[in-house]
Amino acid sequence: MQPGSHQFFTLITGANSGIGLELARQAAADGHDLILVARDVSRLETAADELGRSVKVHIIAENLSQPEAAERVSVQVRAFGAEIDCLINNAGFGDYGAFAASDLAKQQRMIGVNITSLTALTRLFLSAMLAQGRGHILNVASVAGFLPGPLMSVYYATKHYVLAFSESLIEELRGSGVKVTVLCPPPVSTAFSRTARIAPENYMAATRTTPAEVARYGYRMMKRGKPIAVYGFPYRFLTAFLLRVTPRFALRRLLHRMNAQGSH
Repeated sequence: MQPGSHQFFTLITGANSGIGLELARQAAADGHDLILVARDVSRLETAADELGRSVKVHIIAENLSQPEAAERVSVQVRAFGAEIDCLINNAGFGDYGAFAASDLAKQQRMIGVNITSLTALTRLFLSAMLAQGRGHILNVASVAGFLPGPLMSVYYATKHYVLAFSESLIEELRGSGVKVTVLCPPPVSTAFSRTARIAPENYMAATRTTPAEVARYGYRMMKRGKPIAVYGFPYRFLTAFLLRVTPRFALRRLLHRMNAQGSH
């Protein structure tokens, strides 16, 4: 990455709130020009007004759940005359409840944002990074990517995908100059729980982990080129040790009980 360059940009999806906005603040503080992508144009403009005081900022209003959304983003980036040397795939959302009673259209939109657009954006911008021999990709997964997720089955599955996809790229791109980091936060205090319709008393909604602290950690780990960045010591212990010694049936039942907190 080249601080202060007006040719190279950091592109961040879901950049108008939560972890995405905090990651944009980290990148701006680091001197990187930005392209912010999200669905809500008014909130994008608010973010651009704030961040544009220190760096150059472009915005792209795009619904990443829609077919070929990533391709439209790529076309707009080319129209700006920009090159992406840092791609942060942060956009994502969840849903709560038994899969058999779920809204299929919402599950498909979730897969569109969490998997399809993330994959397409990575493919669309990776070739130029490889040609330059440098670049960073930060994919935001979740601690959920290590776990079974009864009552949030599709969301957990999408984060399994992000984790596995990122790990594969880490190895494929070893020695290329392009570094991939997958950020795995625990539940974070954002609008995620409201969007997913999680009960306020549930552990996921009651979390005190803030977007700012997760973004600071994730951005720092990306710059270091750390492959898998799990936020918080208890969760690093969980993913590195406890999951290896706990039978899968026990994990499924434990997560079912935990995820059912507050449901009626």
